[in-house]
Amino acid sequence: MESIILLTGNVKYNITLDPGVWIFDDRRVDLTTYFDAQKQTEDQLEKYTKEVSAHWDREIKEGAIVPPTKQSEKKYKKEQILTGTFGIPFHDFLKHSSPAENAESLKIITDQEPVIIPINKAYDAILGFSLKGKPLREDGPVHFYYGDGSNRDNPIKNISEFIIE
Repeated sequence: MESIILLTGNVKYNITLDPGVWIFDDRRVDLTTYFDAQKQTEDQLEKYTKEVSAHWDREIKEGAIVPPTKQSEKKYKKEQILTGTFGIPFHDFLKHSSPAENAESLKIITDQEPVIIPINKAYDAILGFSLKGKPLREDGPVHFYYGDGSNRDNPIKNISEFIIE
C-alpha cells in the first residue's frame, strides 16, 4: 500500500502528502478529544483573568506546586505520541496548493468509488493519520473526517489521492 498521497487538479501547486512525518508536526490534534472540544472564541482578557484567578485560588488552598521537570515532561510527551490517536487539519495543505478561484469541489479517490465534497467543507476537514500510536496501514494511510465530526465513527478510508475540481 502506498503511504504517499497526492493533492492535484485545479491547483497552482501539486502537493505530495506524507503522513509518516506528521507525528512530529506541531499542528497535530488529538482525535479522541478534538470533536468534543467546544470551538468557541473567548475574550482574551476574560480568559487571562480566569486563569490567574484559578491559579491564585489553587495556591491559597493547596500551596505552591513545583513545576514538572523537563525530563518528566519529555517522558509524558513521548508516551502520548506512542499511544495517541492523531489527525492534522487539511486546511494548510489546501491553502498551500493554491486552488484556482473557480475550484468548487474536492474529489477524494478511494479504493471504492470517489467521494466528492464542496471545497469549503474540505477546508474544515481533519486527516487522521495515527490510531493508538500506530500508523493507519490497513485502511489508510489517512482517514478523512469532516470538520464538524459528523463522520467521526465512519471516516472516509483507503484514500489514494485528492483532486481539486
